[in-house]
Amino acid sequence: MDVTLRPSPNFDERALPVSMIVLHYTGMPDAESAIDRLTSPDARVSAHYVVKEDGEVLQLVDEEKRAWHAGKSYWRGTTDVNSASIGIEIVNPGHEFGYRPFPDEQIASVIPLVADIKDRHGIGRGNIVGHSDVAPGRKEDPGELFPWAALAKRRLALPSPTRDLMDPYWTDAGFLLALERFGYDVTDNQKAVIAFQRRFRPDLIDGIIDGECRAKLLALLLPRPQ
Repeated sequence: MDVTLRPSPNFDERALPVSMIVLHYTGMPDAESAIDRLTSPDARVSAHYVVKEDGEVLQLVDEEKRAWHAGKSYWRGTTDVNSASIGIEIVNPGHEFGYRPFPDEQIASVIPLVADIKDRHGIGRGNIVGHSDVAPGRKEDPGELFPWAALAKRRLALPSPTRDLMDPYWTDAGFLLALERFGYDVTDNQKAVIAFQRRFRPDLIDGIIDGECRAKLLALLLPRPQ
């Protein structure tokens, strides 16, 4: 895969080994605005990679360094998500500027990029996540239009369970405990549920814990190959 270098000064040293990939959308009107911000020393934000809508891949920060993409985040006990992750920004205006489907050419570059990072760092599928997964109280990206199924089909993300689902007898409190066990920060209960739905049931994002949510979470918690 061809990668264009566009260095950002916004990084520091890692405190943890790489164990995660965090996918974002840029959430700005156009690619150049986003790239300018990610490479501006005044903005103090960055990512390791940017994938443009035409499929061009830019590298902003060396993978050995800690890019500043996740902010205050949490996943499966890790609070310094920036130190433990590779951040990939996917150009899309996002919910604020006209959220739209991700072009095929773009996803055709995202898939091999994620696969290469996953293989080189030995990252499990359960640790390939969206920004909204690690920061449910603050973020919505990459959002409900991101084609997680295309990644899951290639074992690059966990699939949304659809077969042989069994609704466990969980109260709402029980569901939230299970959701925390799966990896989410459930400090804001409803936003954690919304983040789970956005990732695993994007056709209905209402923040309500129903039988389908319980069944999908149970299936995800059952042992599976990573």
